[in-house]
Amino acid sequence: MTCLHLNLVGMENSYPAQSRWGIAHVTKKDIVRIISERANLTQLKTKEIVQWTFDEIISTLIREGRIELRNFGVFEVKTRKARRARNPRTNQPVEVGAKNVVTFQPGKEMEERVRAMPKTFLPKRKTRAKTPPLKSPFRAAGAAPKGELVGAGASE
Repeated sequence: MTCLHLNLVGMENSYPAQSRWGIAHVTKKDIVRIISERANLTQLKTKEIVQWTFDEIISTLIREGRIELRNFGVFEVKTRKARRARNPRTNQPVEVGAKNVVTFQPGKEMEERVRAMPKTFLPKRKTRAKTPPLKSPFRAAGAAPKGELVGAGASE
């Protein structure tokens, strides 16, 4: 089996510009461009090879439930149990069925290289505007502020 190491040192200018959140988003198109330049292949052929790789990872997960890529990591299919959740908008309970999810555990080499990176703290990606919190049905209008004791046993 052949192992392809993507050592991108010296390819810093090949990465896309930062997004509006200050985080560089690398797409499949970016990966194809970088590999095609390094391997001296056309982008069309490289795109096909990259897609075959992704397709084979998916096929192996469906067939075997696990794929281990040395020095990269392990993808594994796990089943999440059915559970009761809460709709955050209505506060009503919702039944969520069992489902299969893909998990990823990074390999030793990836862990070491990521830990060796400079410690930079980029802003978290912005999400949609938060809705105001719902008033708790357990708190009466005009009740004491949070943390203040009310009723019997409260010192006055």
